[in-house]
Amino acid sequence: MSTPHARPRTRKSPQQRSGEIHDAALALAREEGLSALTLRAVAARAGVAPGLVAHYASSMDDLIARTFRELTASELDEVRTRAETEAEPAARMARMISAVLSSDHDDVTLVWVDAWSLGRRSATLAVAIDEQMNAWQLFIADIIRDGTRSEIFRTDDADAVAWQILATIDGISAHALTRRTDASPFALRLAQACETLVGAAAGAIGDHLPSR
Repeated sequence: MSTPHARPRTRKSPQQRSGEIHDAALALAREEGLSALTLRAVAARAGVAPGLVAHYASSMDDLIARTFRELTASELDEVRTRAETEAEPAARMARMISAVLSSDHDDVTLVWVDAWSLGRRSATLAVAIDEQMNAWQLFIADIIRDGTRSEIFRTDDADAVAWQILATIDGISAHALTRRTDASPFALRLAQACETLVGAAAGAIGDHLPSR
């Protein structure tokens, strides 16, 4: 009686290996933040040897920056898609506020918080942070400009106001994450602050927030 031969293991392509390592880094960052992305941790999540991660990632700085960029760009795309369901600028601003302060974004908030710290020592990550912050600022500034064109908002410096709003969002989100609380109850207060910053009437943005 002959012994059946073991089926030869199929070797994965470089693209498959690279994709698995990238996916492992994304999953790990969502769960534990960018600071969890070490050579050994990513290798363990991907089920490969650390040397294989080093082979497919040009450097850990590059892998961390790529992971950050993909997660934060995806978040912005999601928020933009939700906001653009509203035609009126004040309603769009309200939709943006409710989306970004949702607990669904806690994992990406952790990624941002880690990035601000790690970016001080990584020029590669610092470039990615600058790109994504500029993309968020432009998104908010475009909503403000639409509001000024329709005379719902009254401000002559949409860019500066957008940076102020973005900084407030980041502060609320980071504080809530650190205190292990929910950021969404601050949506109305943020909307009221935005009304003042963009020169809108009281309730112009807040009245469009989804009822809790």
